[in-house]
Amino acid sequence: MTTLDRRRLLAAGLALAGTALPLRLARASEPGMLRIGYQKNGILAVAREQAAIEAALKPQGVSVRWVEFSFGPPLLEALNLGAIDFGQTGDAPPIFAQAAGANLVYAAAQPKGGSGSAILLPKGSSVATLADLKGKRVAFAKGSSAHNFTVAALEKAGLSYRDITPVLLAPADGAAAFAGGTIDAWTVWDPYFAIAEEGQGARILVQAPDITPTNNFFLANKGFAEERPEVLKAAIAALGEVAVWCEGNRPSVAASLSKITGVPLAATRRAVDRIRFVIAPMDAAVIAEQQRIADRFHAIGVIPRSVRVSDIVWTPPVTTTKTQNNG
Repeated sequence: MTTLDRRRLLAAGLALAGTALPLRLARASEPGMLRIGYQKNGILAVAREQAAIEAALKPQGVSVRWVEFSFGPPLLEALNLGAIDFGQTGDAPPIFAQAAGANLVYAAAQPKGGSGSAILLPKGSSVATLADLKGKRVAFAKGSSAHNFTVAALEKAGLSYRDITPVLLAPADGAAAFAGGTIDAWTVWDPYFAIAEEGQGARILVQAPDITPTNNFFLANKGFAEERPEVLKAAIAALGEVAVWCEGNRPSVAASLSKITGVPLAATRRAVDRIRFVIAPMDAAVIAEQQRIADRFHAIGVIPRSVRVSDIVWTPPVTTTKTQNNG
């Protein structure tokens, strides 16, 4: 694959989002700063609200800068360019990025953290089963977790990717197309899922847990992970504490996220109830599931080459405590 091809694949998310990454952001890691890419949902949004990572990094003299993204592919483009150091996405974006040669590593996982995804149908749809999607226009964001979910759901129904008409739309554009009736089905995640369910009376054809494990991932720029592992390790540890708090305080999480996003509280509660708040290492089971997704995309020709997920898994440094030998 040529350099131009890699750039096109990495930039796909930006093109879909209809925006370009500001060139002023595309620079190397800044000493004394952790730049985090986030979306207005989930653990990172709560951590930002609580300034949890800032508190954890203060002893190291490191401050935090937050950069907002609408979905995963453009976030990973920024991570690849060195415009941010750390961020979270669903399962598919890192696979597309790795296939394009992106400069990133998996730092931690949120197993089954992306369970709040569904294939939605508009009111009055005649679709009753997954098999009924044959020949239909199905919208999802290219290179996103919704892309993987759609392909896995088709496989379960005995359909191929060629049996539908994929309509590649960023979430906001997908919402407009769904509301306008120009697509037959829409695969999307929360809070878009909850908004459509609560406000538009969308019907759920199938949810992600019924089809495939849907993991989320925390990723880092490879150079940053190699040069500043203790900063990355401390940030992940802080997120682990936030996750524990979120599990025990879901009403507060919903209230906080509703305030952050402007999404009505009722819809936000639906979304929060579907999240599994947990931070875990990249263990063998999570890596194996991610490899299955990579192999699925390569088999249908969506990514240009096979990838080995384990090649870009970061290993946190082991902190040792020195002991005095009085012998």
